[in-house]
Amino acid sequence: MKTLIIATSTLALSTMALAEPNPMRNAYFGETHMHTALSLDAYIGGARLMPSDSLRFAKGESVLVNGRHKQLSRPLDFAAVSDHVEYLGEMYSTIFPEAPGYEQEDLQQLRSLETLKDKQDWFYKYVIANNRGENPTHPPFYQGPETTKSGWQIIIDAAEEHNDPGSFTALIAFEWSAAPNGGNMHRNVIFRDSVVPDLPMSSYDSNKVEDLWDWLQNAQDNGSTLLAIPHNSNASKQQMFPELNSFGEAPDKDWASTRQAWEPLIEMMQIKGNSEVHEAFWQADEFAGFENANSIQKNSNRYFHQRDFVREGLKLGLAAQQELGVNPYKYGFIGGTDNHNGLMSDVAEDDFIGGHGPEDGSVDRRRKGGVGGWIDGIDLSIGSLAGVWAEENTRASIWDAMKRRETFATSGPRVKVRMFGGSDLADNPTDPVAMVEDGYENGVPMGGDLIGDKAPTFTVYAQKDPDGANLDRIQIIKGWVDSAGEIHEEIIDVAWSGDREIAADGKLPSVGNTVDLKTALYTNDIGAPTLMGSWTDPGFDPEQGAFYYARAIEIPTPRWSTYDAVRSGLPLLEEVPATIQERAWGSPIWYSPTG
Repeated sequence: MKTLIIATSTLALSTMALAEPNPMRNAYFGETHMHTALSLDAYIGGARLMPSDSLRFAKGESVLVNGRHKQLSRPLDFAAVSDHVEYLGEMYSTIFPEAPGYEQEDLQQLRSLETLKDKQDWFYKYVIANNRGENPTHPPFYQGPETTKSGWQIIIDAAEEHNDPGSFTALIAFEWSAAPNGGNMHRNVIFRDSVVPDLPMSSYDSNKVEDLWDWLQNAQDNGSTLLAIPHNSNASKQQMFPELNSFGEAPDKDWASTRQAWEPLIEMMQIKGNSEVHEAFWQADEFAGFENANSIQKNSNRYFHQRDFVREGLKLGLAAQQELGVNPYKYGFIGGTDNHNGLMSDVAEDDFIGGHGPEDGSVDRRRKGGVGGWIDGIDLSIGSLAGVWAEENTRASIWDAMKRRETFATSGPRVKVRMFGGSDLADNPTDPVAMVEDGYENGVPMGGDLIGDKAPTFTVYAQKDPDGANLDRIQIIKGWVDSAGEIHEEIIDVAWSGDREIAADGKLPSVGNTVDLKTALYTNDIGAPTLMGSWTDPGFDPEQGAFYYARAIEIPTPRWSTYDAVRSGLPLLEEVPATIQERAWGSPIWYSPTG
């Protein structure tokens, strides 16, 4: 498909708050994965921002972190503090002199730790050795559920203080941080409103995700409206998309239905790497070698497998649906940072200060050190942004967009991506507003389900970050399952910049590279500010389940490690790319022969 470059629309693509809800929906950017001083691992790394401070930062205010002022160049539209529930009560006792247990010896020691080694040793003793075991428990200095309740109330109060409907949405959230046998099974739990339980659930209550789902159901029965977002499937040791459930049994239809009901989204990327694909398993995907975070495998035997990655999970979901009648891995996409400095969506490549205090808070530590028990500094990503298409900037509208999966994730830049699918859509769109109107009237948006047995057409649109790099291309990734239960995938270049043409080998030539590695500067002399196109699936088979999602790719820009090297007069790191192509992923659209 030849490129169409079009003027930016402000009707359907604005991020400004509107007086009346916009039925064509606006793009809002935010954060759903953030830790403050109420998370023990953040506190021990030097984090002193509290939930209210983190939300102030999200709204554009300046804060002091690691001895320097930090401020977003553009405020976020929405944000959620998701502190670890595990140790939430313990951190309340640590921070507040009037709290029970404040003078306890271990907590006095925690407050007085100075060297990085002492902090790492303390963290290993009380966190890693405990959390990654089979049956984690509270440490001996825990003062009981009332302290957890007090910490939880601080998170609630901060969200209530900063929530400003129409201008800024502050969602109430927490992280359930199970890691059975070292495999990452963490979930961020997000609430639609302020009706929340007195106590959140921690993995010390149970580290089995099925028990978390039961807790979510109980909370809903008592008036809460909530969902859960899994993250870091790349470090899950094959447990995020498992062959057996937490009790060693083959997943059945009820298990699949329950998972689909509570988990509409999955985090595509964060500071500990990209979970879409890995170049070791996707050699045919020329863009698979992106922020692969290989050093995760050095810790807790977290060796990568193909089924640890989101694209494979989506395909396994199709196979499960063919067998069980329900797709347990029907995931839309969202992004987050997992920043442990309290800095909401601090995702500028040219101003990266790490995300874990002194562990990665200096150029030297990022080049030669790392985050203990997790990852080498050179493999850190800046994190990811969450994007939603919603009618207005309110808790209800933002949350509802998440629930229906009309979401997207970016690797940091504020790239907007949108896709619609349907057999009656007009192909070769030339106007984004008309494309959106046609998409809602005659098709389904990202996160939706195709209806009918005719070959679908997909219309796609992407718009660059106004302050960032131009776009290289938009791709559609298709996955499907055949009648024998075998899973397949295909990558299609749909729209691209310039006058390039698909070569005889089926590949689109590179967009080029304008990055000057001596200065860490680039130009927008290549690429396009907007891209638009359509694709009709020639291989569509109404008897085969399938998914389709859009991936928008930027032109090459400097990686954070290159900015570090140039500013410090150091050689470029050889172990990681000097340039990267940032990207955005739109949630899939699904087709099922059973509807």
